[in-house]
Amino acid sequence: MNITLNATLLALGLMALPLAQAHSPAHSPAAHASHANHHAQAPAEQKDWGIAGDPKKAQRTIEIRMSDDMRFAPREIQIKLGETVRLVAVNAGKVLHEIVIGTPQELKAHAEMMKKHPGMEHDEPYMAHVDPGKKGDIVWTFNRAGTFEFACLIPGHFEAGMVGRITVK
Repeated sequence: MNITLNATLLALGLMALPLAQAHSPAHSPAAHASHANHHAQAPAEQKDWGIAGDPKKAQRTIEIRMSDDMRFAPREIQIKLGETVRLVAVNAGKVLHEIVIGTPQELKAHAEMMKKHPGMEHDEPYMAHVDPGKKGDIVWTFNRAGTFEFACLIPGHFEAGMVGRITVK
């Protein structure tokens, strides 16, 4: 469900609270399998920053390290327009981190919503929740030119500067 629809449903009182604990540190293997199956069956949704990519068509892999100093390494990546990339998020820290791709405006709005609803459920192909010492993948086709961002939207992390930049040309 997209953020705008979530916000609308919340405003209309149509979304029950509390929401599922997608950010809880205890993600079960069954939940991960269900999450992967959901993405395999759901039709890809075009976003301003691209569309979910086919893992078999990934042209390159970019590893992005996340750490408890609230930084990504690298902080900036360059992508060719039309390129399908596998982003491998490596959590080198001791706390849960996530990586979410989007426009600066979308990420800021989502970060604000996360502050109000820290247990908000997520199940989108442009985000990965990564437990300490683990890796998470996003396969994305960047079919729109522009400057986009990736961020950790866990409350406090985004505000501490856990943001990176993607330039697509």
